[in-house]
Amino acid sequence: MKIQVNTDDNIEGREALAEQVSATVENALRRYTDQITRVEVHLGDENAGKSGQRDQRCMVEARLEGRQPVAATALAATLPQAVQAAADKLARQLETQLGRLTTAQRSNAHKEV
Repeated sequence: MKIQVNTDDNIEGREALAEQVSATVENALRRYTDQITRVEVHLGDENAGKSGQRDQRCMVEARLEGRQPVAATALAATLPQAVQAAADKLARQLETQLGRLTTAQRSNAHKEV
């Protein structure tokens, strides 16, 4: 699973931040690494440097093998919080989609027996 981190012009510390973001996303999505080919993470500051309650934005998109991409977005006070929230949302979406697929596959396999 390849992880690509993109930031807007208002985000500093890109190298260290990219490593931290990659670790968070890998941890949240580790259950689905076999089905994910690539993950794109987009980080931004909604207020362009001004302080705010929930102005740090993270959008995480997972590209799945043979399926449509799945994305989740979160806003938080800090980038690490936004990344964790978006990664957790994405993991729940993948569980819903891929979990249904697995249940359907098991059901079909049971019918064939």
